[in-house]
Amino acid sequence: MRTANVRTIVIWTLVALVGAAGWSVLALARGEDVSAAWMVAAALGSYAIGYRFYAKFIAYKVLKVDATRATPAERLDNGIDFHPTDRRVLLGHHFAAIAGAGPLVGPVLAAQMGYLPGTVWIIAGVIFAGAVQDMVVLFFSTRRDGRSLGQMAREEIGPFGGAAALIAAFAIMIILLGVLALVVVNALAASPWGTFSIAMTVPIALLMGFYLRVLRPGRVAEVSLVGVGLLLLALVAGRWVAESSWAGTFTLAPSTLVVWLVAYGFIASILPVWMLLAPRDYLSTFMKIGTIALLALGVVVTLPTLRMDAVTDFASRGDGPVFAGSLFPFVFITIACGALSGFHALISSGTTPKMIQKETQIRMIGYGSMLMESSVAIMALVAASIIDPGLYFAMNAPAGVIGTTVDNASQVVTGWGYSISPADLAQAAKNVEEASLLSRTGGAPTLAVGVSEIFSKVTGGSLRAFWYHFAIMFEALFILTALDAGTRVGRFMLQDMLGNIVKPFKDISWKPGLVITSGIVCALWGYFLWVGVHEPLGGINQLFPIFGISNQLLAAVALAVCTTLLVKSGRLKWAWITGIPLAWDATVTLTASFQKVFSDDPKVGFFKQRSVFQDAIDDGRVLPPAKSMDDMHTVVTNSTVDGVLTAVLALLIVVVIADALRVCVRHVRRPALSTLSEAPYVESRILAPAGLIPTRAEKEEARDEVAPTGV
Repeated sequence: MRTANVRTIVIWTLVALVGAAGWSVLALARGEDVSAAWMVAAALGSYAIGYRFYAKFIAYKVLKVDATRATPAERLDNGIDFHPTDRRVLLGHHFAAIAGAGPLVGPVLAAQMGYLPGTVWIIAGVIFAGAVQDMVVLFFSTRRDGRSLGQMAREEIGPFGGAAALIAAFAIMIILLGVLALVVVNALAASPWGTFSIAMTVPIALLMGFYLRVLRPGRVAEVSLVGVGLLLLALVAGRWVAESSWAGTFTLAPSTLVVWLVAYGFIASILPVWMLLAPRDYLSTFMKIGTIALLALGVVVTLPTLRMDAVTDFASRGDGPVFAGSLFPFVFITIACGALSGFHALISSGTTPKMIQKETQIRMIGYGSMLMESSVAIMALVAASIIDPGLYFAMNAPAGVIGTTVDNASQVVTGWGYSISPADLAQAAKNVEEASLLSRTGGAPTLAVGVSEIFSKVTGGSLRAFWYHFAIMFEALFILTALDAGTRVGRFMLQDMLGNIVKPFKDISWKPGLVITSGIVCALWGYFLWVGVHEPLGGINQLFPIFGISNQLLAAVALAVCTTLLVKSGRLKWAWITGIPLAWDATVTLTASFQKVFSDDPKVGFFKQRSVFQDAIDDGRVLPPAKSMDDMHTVVTNSTVDGVLTAVLALLIVVVIADALRVCVRHVRRPALSTLSEAPYVESRILAPAGLIPTRAEKEEARDEVAPTGV
């Protein structure tokens, strides 16, 4: 048994003390200035300990990852979907694929409740729930030839619960893809800088893919330098284009962007994974992590004060202007991806298990990527909490509540206890070269203001507008990488579903099948996106209110599948690792679903909202956000659809959990009746490190393998 040396003990003691100091200040400081650096310290200290100890315990003690076992990428390598991918490139792909709108937008909106509830859930949630789910799903999918989450549920839980899981997972995936695409369209519309820079990442990624596959196989460091250099050039050139006569060419209308996004999603879904998807996501990761790391460094250097209350009055009253509902359960639903996300389980059972070289890399890619995403969520919460609270609420409250003028907005926000003058609101918009910042809902502009606030203190106030627009473009890039991987995963899910009926679809690289299913997936989310762009209250806008709940319901499916597999594979004593997060997520999400369906508050309950608007129609009145009687009828339809969908999805998840519980109880009583769909053991011939940096033993093993050929 290996014992820790003195140096290791000292280092981890210091890490623990840094994290403990951060938590102590955040928890105990009241009525005094608190630096955002303490939030960063609490997060980084907790992440380090969680990864070093808890993740390692799960990987090696519970899952018992096996370095000698060949993964699907090695056994089924076909150069299209199955392809052994360098761990560094795959880490970049996986992180870019899971890190969509959620970790940027959710924490910004949750700041309405104060900075403390969000901080606690983002950090504790990711260590004990979100990162555990991602790693365990990735492990079990890798052991099953990269099966999708829904298909694993069907094979391991049974046809009844499995069918419910397949239907729920696919429906939720289409909703999530439509919402992600809408955020990209809103960010890039009329933004030549962002459109040009993001468009350039496609040819750069193609170059990187061919560089690694054909020109210089295995030279990841080289291609990284080339890709990052070209990416930085594209970012700088984007601003040049925006200020040149070419600006009109890259200033696209929302409808045009929809067409380009659907076409890109289709192409990225059918091309070999090494050619575009993996290198583009890897490239995007440099910008994502680089920006977040610089933001964290900026917080440490400038030590901005957290100006938002630790816990606001809205947390207990539940009448917040940003989103209605009390702290429990809605702050957990709103934060979503930064702590726990069902969407991640689709990626962990989609592209990644078909590309991973070694089971021992599951800890770094599954758990580590989720910690990286959680750090993004923490920085988003910091950005929202360091700006003037009055400005925060003026930006995130709808126009129907605060009006459309700075005078009106100032008066309303002051009434909530967060005073800000009309002059200050006007100056804030002028600082970032925007006509107005009022009612810039959705979270993205608030994050951009916070980012510009931090970076401008380092680089000078004259660059505030530059950093604001850079952050807006950065968010679009962040989200687009989740869209392309999500479309490919949606294709896998549909192929698995159809494969239960039409056998050729079982082969996910069967070309007619991949073209047909990719087209169907793109057509579905593309339709909702197209309607949503042309009708402010229709299409994907209709489904936007159930985005958070559906994502968390999907996490319940993933955790139910994980718990079932732990029990059936002889790991009953460790089932609490996913069982406790499942119980928490199910409690939170089903409570939220119940309230969204049956609440008497029209701001919360879908059916109550429908009743209020229907009564207004009968009286001939128009209520906001509707602007006409046609809009009123649309709101009634939307509320009805959202209420019914929420109820149906919640019922499907209850069916999945109940059936999973039945299977677990049956296994405990009569283990002989259980079967596992795990692929048979095949010895691996690949040598690859488990982490980013090879250990001494891994280096020696690699030298021993190479030595005979050099004699």
